[in-house]
Amino acid sequence: MELGIKPICVNDKEEKKIKHYGNNQKILLVGEGDFSFAACLAKAFGSAVNMVATSLDSQELLMIKHPTANANLEKLEGLGCTILHEVDAKTMGCDPRLTSKLFDRVVFNFPHAGFTFREHDAYQIELHQNVVKGFLRSAYEMLEKGGEVHITHKTAYPFDKWEIEKLAEMVGLRLVAKEWFSRWDYPGYENKRGDGDRSNDTFPVGECSTFRFAKSRAFLGTKALLFNILD
Repeated sequence: MELGIKPICVNDKEEKKIKHYGNNQKILLVGEGDFSFAACLAKAFGSAVNMVATSLDSQELLMIKHPTANANLEKLEGLGCTILHEVDAKTMGCDPRLTSKLFDRVVFNFPHAGFTFREHDAYQIELHQNVVKGFLRSAYEMLEKGGEVHITHKTAYPFDKWEIEKLAEMVGLRLVAKEWFSRWDYPGYENKRGDGDRSNDTFPVGECSTFRFAKSRAFLGTKALLFNILD
């Protein structure tokens, strides 16, 4: 069900929105589990022609991990979504299927490096941070002017130890807003574990927020100065 990149349509007269997202935005969804978040947005918009939804897994492995994905993929395909498999969030900017594509929203819900150690273990936290930092670095280069990078993430211990805001600052992104996340705002969305024997199980999100980042003006100025020096 993998489709080619479709032309972006940004002139829909009737804007349709759900929370932070609208049908006239070019949206990249990264690390989708069973693609239920993408399907939720597409249903709200009545179209998915401006959306690209990706998973880290191959299509074959996805169906093993998430049997519920099939119905969502069919729905997305019917609404014109571009579906890409085997997209690594850390290096997606170099993926030839996404090269030179810019987006108004780049979204990663509940990033996770897999269950190697316990969540409070320093090594596990470092693995998570590597995923998040790689994603943020790639997303920075894929933003349209005025675009935002969104990460939805648990904020209670030990997840607060990931220090997502600091990771964003390191790659030139500034916090625009940190807003309470409720799954009920996205009808049909089922957050998934994504790994292990219970990969298709959902999990309680508890204290959770959506972090919204934009390019830092100070960082942009530093990059411009560096390029002038190297010229």
